[in-house]
Amino acid sequence: MLIGVPKEIKNHEYRVGLTPASVRELVGRGHEVIVETQAGAGIGFEDEAYVKAGASIIDTPEEIFATAEMVVKVKEPQPHECRQLREGQLLFTYLHLAADPEQARLLAESGATCIAYETVVDRNGGLPLLAPMSEVAGRLSVQAGAYHLQKAQGGLGALLGGVPGVAPAKVLVIGGGVVGTQAATMAVGLGADVTILDRSLPRLRQLDTEFAGRVKCVYSSTESIEQYALEADLVVGAVLIPGAAAPKLLSRELISRMKKGSVIVDVAIDQGGCFETSKATTHQEPTYVVDGVIHYCVANMPGAVARTSTMALNNATLPFALALADLGAEEALKRDANLLPGLNIYKGQVTCEPVAQALNTEFVAPADLLG
Repeated sequence: MLIGVPKEIKNHEYRVGLTPASVRELVGRGHEVIVETQAGAGIGFEDEAYVKAGASIIDTPEEIFATAEMVVKVKEPQPHECRQLREGQLLFTYLHLAADPEQARLLAESGATCIAYETVVDRNGGLPLLAPMSEVAGRLSVQAGAYHLQKAQGGLGALLGGVPGVAPAKVLVIGGGVVGTQAATMAVGLGADVTILDRSLPRLRQLDTEFAGRVKCVYSSTESIEQYALEADLVVGAVLIPGAAAPKLLSRELISRMKKGSVIVDVAIDQGGCFETSKATTHQEPTYVVDGVIHYCVANMPGAVARTSTMALNNATLPFALALADLGAEEALKRDANLLPGLNIYKGQVTCEPVAQALNTEFVAPADLLG
């Protein structure tokens, strides 16, 4: 199979779909890989490394979209990239379609087969291709929050860990999944006073054991969200409904009553955000202020540590990329019940039920189309 890797073009996005090490694996299995020039240069993967791994370097992204049988990216394709996709071509990347009806429409019109990293599952129902970036984003959320709590950044001037004689800052993490666990780990490590809210009692028990009492594990309800948000210096939104739009857990009215100079970090922004006042930002302009509360809503948070993120992501995606290349999309999807939920758009139809519900459009079961 001919596999193409275009350079990412979102604001301050330096990740790349395949590392040279991944290219070497694909080439070793008899596949051909073409990489846009300088696609990985921003994180130290120069063209020479790709050539050494067996890839060919291509000058323009248009040539990659025009010739590749499978396009491997990191972020969702931008509108002009969607329009370059063609019928029968395979796109393997993050899509987050629930919050992006325009992208869904363009991908459906292209006729391409679109597999989203974020809805591929494992045998336990986990999200193996989302987990590495969730780990990164969870850890970064606390770093970003701590930075913007500094007075020079507009924050209220609080140090997460406090000092002897001064109480530590209060951190609220909403959601006890991968993002929330990693956020809490970082916050505890910095000495903060941490509370996790979640609606799963078994998960709260696990977290209580994992953190050995260093984190308050509280059942998430309208009342508990309000109580702990009003006390918090930093709130991390870490909720996820796979494939679906994120629920709005902090209303504008509640945010208006929070501490002035407090910070909220919305890690769910790719899925539309879990705060009513959230809107996507970039690494170039990461924050804005609503009612005195600083909002950090960067839609590609792991891009801030792009080299670490790229390698972590490739560790997870490479086995699936190899299967898709070896077998072709249709056969790989038929054989792998864990890959099948990743199929979001196929033959012009929406084939992921949570996406269809979020977009209020028809859902067609992928198995029906695949036969």
